[in-house]
Order: sequence, then C-alpha cells, then structure tokens
Amino acid sequence: MSTRLNLKYGLVAEHDRLSSSSDSLSVTEPATGSKSRTKGNLYLIVSASTTGGRARDATALVADTIRREYYYDESAGIPICLEKAFRSAEKRLKSGREGHGVEPGSVGVALAIIRGTELYVATTGPAEAYLVRAARLLMPEVHSGPGLPTTDGIRLDVWRGEFAVGDSLLLVSRDLTEVVGTEELKNAVVTLHPQSAVEHLHHLFVAAGGEGSDAVLAIEASEVGAPRNAHRLVPVAMPEAPEPDPDLVPATGSRAAIAAVGSRAGGARHAVGNAVGGMTDRLADLIPGRRSQYRRISPRVSRRESQRRAAIALLAFLGIIFLSGVGYALIPQFHEDHVTPVTQGEAAYSDAKAGVDDVDQNDLVSTNPTKAKQELQKAWQDLARAAATPSFPPAEVTSLRARISTDLDAVYGTHFMATTMVAQLTSSTNASPDPVDLVQGPDGAAYVDERGAKNVVRIDPKTGASVVVVKAGDGGSQFITTPMMLGVGGPDLLIYDISNKLWRWRPSDQSGGGTLGALTVTAPWGTDSPDIATFAGTGSTDSSQYNLYVPDPTQQQILRYPPTGDGGGFSPPTDFFLAPNADVANFLGISVDGNIYALTTDTVINNHLGSVLQGWTLAVPPDDGDLRVGHAYALFDGTGAPGSGRLYVWDKTYGRLLVFNKSDGSYVDQWLPAPGSPDMTDLRGMYVVEPTVAPGATATPSPAGSVSPSGSATPSGGAPTVYWVTGNALMSAQLVDAPVAPAPTPTPSVTVSPSPSASSAAPTCRPNGKPPGCVTPAPSSTP
Repeated sequence: MSTRLNLKYGLVAEHDRLSSSSDSLSVTEPATGSKSRTKGNLYLIVSASTTGGRARDATALVADTIRREYYYDESAGIPICLEKAFRSAEKRLKSGREGHGVEPGSVGVALAIIRGTELYVATTGPAEAYLVRAARLLMPEVHSGPGLPTTDGIRLDVWRGEFAVGDSLLLVSRDLTEVVGTEELKNAVVTLHPQSAVEHLHHLFVAAGGEGSDAVLAIEASEVGAPRNAHRLVPVAMPEAPEPDPDLVPATGSRAAIAAVGSRAGGARHAVGNAVGGMTDRLADLIPGRRSQYRRISPRVSRRESQRRAAIALLAFLGIIFLSGVGYALIPQFHEDHVTPVTQGEAAYSDAKAGVDDVDQNDLVSTNPTKAKQELQKAWQDLARAAATPSFPPAEVTSLRARISTDLDAVYGTHFMATTMVAQLTSSTNASPDPVDLVQGPDGAAYVDERGAKNVVRIDPKTGASVVVVKAGDGGSQFITTPMMLGVGGPDLLIYDISNKLWRWRPSDQSGGGTLGALTVTAPWGTDSPDIATFAGTGSTDSSQYNLYVPDPTQQQILRYPPTGDGGGFSPPTDFFLAPNADVANFLGISVDGNIYALTTDTVINNHLGSVLQGWTLAVPPDDGDLRVGHAYALFDGTGAPGSGRLYVWDKTYGRLLVFNKSDGSYVDQWLPAPGSPDMTDLRGMYVVEPTVAPGATATPSPAGSVSPSGSATPSGGAPTVYWVTGNALMSAQLVDAPVAPAPTPTPSVTVSPSPSASSAAPTCRPNGKPPGCVTPAPSSTP
C-alpha cells in the first residue's frame, strides 16, 4: 500500500516582500484527481538579479508561461514537458515587450513537481533548490544551467527522486542564500512550520541588509492520517402507542382548575429561566477572549534535538551555580576603595596631555626623536578619542592639538617658508585675468597665460614689472586665438591656443620684445591634452632643435614630435613612449629630462624613454598617519639632471609643497607657508628655480637657510625658489626656514583670495578637467 502525503507549503506574502525585489512565486495544486495524478503539484519561484519594473514583468511572464505550458502539454512525460515549457518561456521573453532590456542570464528559475511520492526538481540561473532529509541539508544532483534569456539555447537538467514523510524542500533565490547561509536554511525548515520558516528566513535577510531578490518557498511532507471507522447506523422500529389506563380519569371541576394553575406556573418558570440564560450568554459575549492558538508542528528529530539541548543547558546552569557557591565560600573577600567615575573622554584627554608633557619636559624631540614620535602619535590618537566624546570641551582639544601638531612637525622636520607677492595681475580690459598656466621663459622671466584676458604676460621676477607680449589676434593673417597652454623649448616660448594651433614666441630683449610665428604640426592633438613639454636630447648642440612631447588621452599615449630640418615645425609623431598600464586620462602634467615624469592626483609615474616603466612611486609623507591624512597632488616641477634632481609637488589638500628625489621617489621634506604669510592655495601654475652653479663648483641645496642675529632670514646660496600664480597674483618663496617658530593646526586648505575679485576669476577647466593649474576653487576665506 503506497503512502499518501500531506503537503504543506509556506511563502512570503506579496505585501511583505522588499520593494526592490523583482521575483515571482507560483504554487499550483490541481483540484481534479486526474490532473493531480498525471501532472502533480507545481511549486515555482522566478528570481531576477536586477531590479526595476522591467525585471518584475519578465519574472511574472516566465512564471505564468511555465505553469500554463506544463499543465497544457499532455504529449510526454514530466521532464520533457518541463523542458518544452522552459523553451516557450525563453521564446516569449526574447520576443515580448517584457524581455526588452533584460540582461542575458539575469533571470533564474527553481521549480519542483511532486506527484504522489515522486519528486522532480529543475533549476537554472540565480535560483537554487535544497532537500532537507533527516535534519541534513542536501542539494539535488542537478546541473543548474545559465539563466534566462540564454545566448546559445537553454539546457535543462531535471532531477528525479523520492519525496518521503518528514522531508522538506526549499526553493530559494541565490541572493538570499548568500546573505542568510545554508545553516540557517536548514535550521528554519527543521524546527518551524513552512510558513513560519519562510517568514523567519525573510526577516534574517532583511536584518542583514539584503536587497533585491528575496524569493523563498518551503514545502513539507507529512503522512495523511488513516480514516476513522464510524459506527454504522441501525434503524430502530417505532414504539407502539400505549393503551389508555382505565385508572386515569380526566380532571373535572376544582381538579381541573388546579391543574391549569400548575401548568401556567411551570410555563412562567421556564420563561424566567430562558431570560436569565440569555442575559448570561450576552454578558459572556462581551468578555474579551483570546484567539484560538494553532499548535506548531515540528519534526520528531527536531523535538529530540531540542530536548537534548534543554537537558545540557539545565546541567550547565546547575554546574555554574555550584561552582559559584564554591568560589564564594573559598575565595577571600576584598573591599574595594571608592573610585570617582571618569568619562572615557576625560581619561583619553589625560593620557594625551601626559604624553605631550613628557615630550616637552624632557626635550625628547631633540634628544630622542624616535621615542618622541611614538609618544606624540599615541597622544594624537588619545586626543581623537577625547574629541569624539560629545560632552568634552572642544576648546581644550584645540589647544592640546596645537601643541601636538607643533611637536610632530618638529619630529617630521617640516619647514615653514615666508611667501611674498611678486606682482598683482591686472587686465587692460574689463575681463578677469583668469590665469591657467605659468612657466619660466627662456630669458628667465615668468610668463603667465591669462586666458580670461586672452593674452600672455611677461613678469620680471626681480622687479615685478609686467608687460603683455602676446594677445589674441596677433600673428598676421593666421592670427592666434585664446592661449590655452604654455611650454618652453630652447630659446622659444611655446603657446598652444584654443584653435589647436601651436605658436612660437622668441624674446629679443629683456623688456618684452620678441617675434611671434606659427609652428607646423602635421598631426595636431585635441584640447583634452593636459600639458606639453620639450627636450633637446643629451649632447645636442643646437638648442632650437628639440622634441615635443604631448600626452594624448584619446590615444592613451605620450606622443613625441621630432623637429623638422628647417626648424619651422614638427614631423609626425614617432614611436609611442608609454607603458601600456599607464592611464593618460588621469595625467595632470608631464616633465621631461631624458625620462618622462607624469603627475596624477596620487603619485608621479616615471616612464623611461625606452618604454620601460620604472619601478618606483612617490613615497608617502611621514605625517600621513596623523597630522595630514591623504593628499591630492595638482601641480609639479622637476629640476636637476636625470636621476639626480628633485621633484617639487604641490598638494592642494593642505596647501603645501612636497619635495622628492628623482632617482627613486623617496621623500625629502615638505614646506608650508609660515604663520602670517599668504597661504599656498588656488595655484594655477608653478615652477621652481634652483641657483646656478659656477663651472667647477658643487651645488649643495640647503632646505633650511641660516637666520641672522636680527631675526631676518638670510637666503642660502643653494636654496631653491618656487614661483606660483594664483587667481590674481604671482607669488614666490625661497625654501629657507622662516624666523618665527610656527604652531599650525593642520586642516585641509581652502582658497585664499588676496583681493575681492579673485573669487570671480576661477579658471574654467578644459574638457578633461585637468589642465596644468586648473583647480576647482574652494570657498574664499580671509588670509
């Protein structure tokens, strides 16, 4: 005799599902016996790895098509009918409106057919099926094919097995399995009713931050109870009418009256009793009552496991009580002194202050820099915890942070320089100067590209005298338009305008005189190139013959243009000189000295001319872990011979100048504007001038100049000078220590405008957003 199964299933109601879920569920249990015997019950989930209305329509279409086609098809067995139903669903998904925009393989299907004790399971895409038997989680040996819609045709593998009493089946989306875990799936199905199990799993998925596909359907098989044999009804014969008793004589007269009164009294008692009973029933109806409690059915294995765990927990509880009593009896009692409660913020602040006091009182910065660094870094962390306490006074945190910052800058060897204004940028027109580039010309003067005024200005760095040397419209019939980039090659100042033309201006005197001419470039580049550079080559005797280097983001290469023989332009670019793993679109500028150096917001890429990428990147500044976390490089300049010079990099996050060695990218030192000096912010262009060395002499760069007894800094002969241009001024600073001891509080820099018009002169970036000196101005603040 075959065992009949009672199937119970559970699924999450549509209104309890996540709004981001596009899944569909379908349960079909035929009511007619013939269809139930031939086709069985169909349990189906359709999951989607994407979200949106289009994906929701696609899953609903797949679920409805599979259900309809499976029950309609009577031509073959279950596996073949399922495969044909899947093919029909994929065909409708590809040809229908619902399938437009659905990514291939994003729709997954998990279904189960239960016919009697036969179980058929098929899965495809991001949906899975699990069989729970004897409190063990099993996965049917079925190959899960690619999701719908497929690109090379659907391949469905149908698994057939037995579904017995006590077994459970889970159809679940892959997203929910990955978030909740298979152990939780098993525990929920084993210990809970199917409906409670799916609600519990869905709650775990939502609590863990799950989003998107959340379909889950649980089926449990139990045995149908045997029908109860009721007693057979036996007909009973009607009793015969009794004969009248001769002794019973109808009452007459007074006897009849007494009988009538007794009958009325009995009727009255019956009416009163009915009224009292009715009132009692009405009062009982008004009393609130609890709903009927449904008994939760759990498998026998689960009940035994729960009983075993309860017994172990009881024994452990009794053991803890016994050990606690023994310990209390044997261990001597101690009396603790009263301790005044201290908040975590106060304790952290006290630790930080003790560390700073130890460094200052023992002069550890000079005597033991290593220990001082450890003490100060720990104090910085303690102070950060104190500052995170809401009730702690911020004024005390600010004061102590200034002390720690001063000592850490001394440990890290941070230098502070005096910055000065060389010249104020003005315009003869109503337009703002809006400078975008700065270079040192072949005559040693500073040349500023004032894009707002559409001209190039020459500024004498010694006197601050300025003169317009090139303006839009110069150059004869082939006139120059708005200048966009500047470069220097030999005796020439190179100017690249907005019309994609390259011009050469050659100075003739020291007062701004010179000649302007167009250069021929056979393959011009676009306006998205961030910079141009030149190099004459080692051993070259003719300074007017130099190569032109242009980073081109479109071709992801740095192009090299050799000069033509007549000196009137450049030939088509030769071989490319960039390693394939460098992203030119991220370049902010380049420098060439025999090697190519490319600047990004995070580092400098050193690429040799032989197309071999060098194995170094810029070192991380020593204060990155505490004082100045992170950086954003925007401008740089290189000096000295290949492999022995320096790289000067401007970090716009903190308004500082970082110095690195060209040879290996190692850190040298950093410079910040001294207190009272203009901030080093809103830079549009920058270059560094190192002092010239007489033949036979040796240059000894001195990052810290000497200080005279009067207190003024005496520039050292080997100290470089950095020049930069802001929105309305040319600034400079010699890299020598300022005489006043600084006490900075490092914070990310903001734009400082020397005049009210600076905020309106913010540069407009070129299409790639990264021309030299093109920075996004921050809100203005008073220096």
